[in-house]
Amino acid sequence: MSSTVNVFVVSPDTRSERRFDLHITVQQLKNKLELITGIPVPNQSISVHNAENDSNILAVLEDENRALGFYGMQDGQVLKVTDLNPSTSFTGQLSDVSQVEKFELSEEAYAQRRGTFVLLNLLESILHGMRTDTVLAYKQRHKIGRFADNEESASTPVPEVNISIGSRCEVETSEEGFHKRGTVRFVGPTKFAKSGTWVGVEYDEPIGKNDGSVQGERYFTCRQNFGVFVRPDRLKIGDFPVEEINFDDEEI
Repeated sequence: MSSTVNVFVVSPDTRSERRFDLHITVQQLKNKLELITGIPVPNQSISVHNAENDSNILAVLEDENRALGFYGMQDGQVLKVTDLNPSTSFTGQLSDVSQVEKFELSEEAYAQRRGTFVLLNLLESILHGMRTDTVLAYKQRHKIGRFADNEESASTPVPEVNISIGSRCEVETSEEGFHKRGTVRFVGPTKFAKSGTWVGVEYDEPIGKNDGSVQGERYFTCRQNFGVFVRPDRLKIGDFPVEEINFDDEEI
């Protein structure tokens, strides 16, 4: 009989597949789940299900001194981690807006402020038009920066990057022994940067920053926190196998 079990870990902000030793206690499991889900150990409520959409609870891991194998868990089952106090959790603070004070303006106050902004913008435009010794005027005369001709900007060559979509890769990291591996999903210019080529990578683990979209523009599709964009010089292309990240130095 196998001493490990492969299960899906699901929380309000994460979803991943993990392998756990059946001999670890519920307390040790919670310590690992805090690194995976971001939910502090005291706030965790863990229930076992046959499927993610199955509301039937097979077991609740309440006894922190019991071994995981005591609950008869099987491969493919789901551990649902509920946050009992999201206001104190990092991920909960990002998604819970109930505590955020709403800022509102009356229509009269909004109209007054809008009129003030319009007047200030008009005065600024007049002053810039009158003065010829400003940096802005210098840039306008010599067509520098945003005042440059479109044809000149369009003629600037974009360096060619020889990276193929679907290539396995490893992203540069300063942490020794930590490999950020994934698959290339996008290569090209982006709207969030004025120039240059960016490489979109789908990580093997949820250590990214997005789901393949930035500032409302989608460049590729992956699960949330699995996507990242990097410059080509931070990337190594090669036969990098999928390597499961060990979030705990403890060996069981």
